Amino acid sequence: MEKFEGGCLCGAVRFAATGQPKSVFWCHCQSCRKHSGAPVSVFVGFDHGAYAVTSGEITKFNSSPGTVRGFCRKCGSTLTCEVAALPAEAHFHVGAFDDPARLQPTRHFFRNEQLPWLHLP
Repeated sequence: MEKFEGGCLCGAVRFAATGQPKSVFWCHCQSCRKHSGAPVSVFVGFDHGAYAVTSGEITKFNSSPGTVRGFCRKCGSTLTCEVAALPAEAHFHVGAFDDPARLQPTRHFFRNEQLPWLHLP
C-alpha cells in the first residue's frame, strides 16, 4: 500500500496518508488564491480514514460558508481544505508533501476563475 508523508515548513506538523488518493486537482477559485498566496492551488484528496496527523496539530478555521482550511499555527504553512459538499474527504496542498512529484493533477476546478495569464494544460 502506498504511503504519502508530508508536513509544514517548520516541521511542527507532520501527516501521513496511505493508499491511492481519491483525486489530485488544480483549484482556481479566488478563496484558494487568497489562502495560499499563489495563482492556483493543487490539492490531493484522501478519505478521512486514510490519513493521520503524526506530529503536532493542524489549526483550522472557517474560511467561507462550507469550507474549513487548515494551517500550521507556528509557521503559517497552508495544509488542508475541507468542504461540506465532500464530508468524507480532506484535501491537502500538494506542496506540503515530501515528494509532491508523485502526485500529478489530472483535473481542474473553478476553471472559470482561472487567471487569464496562467497557461496550464
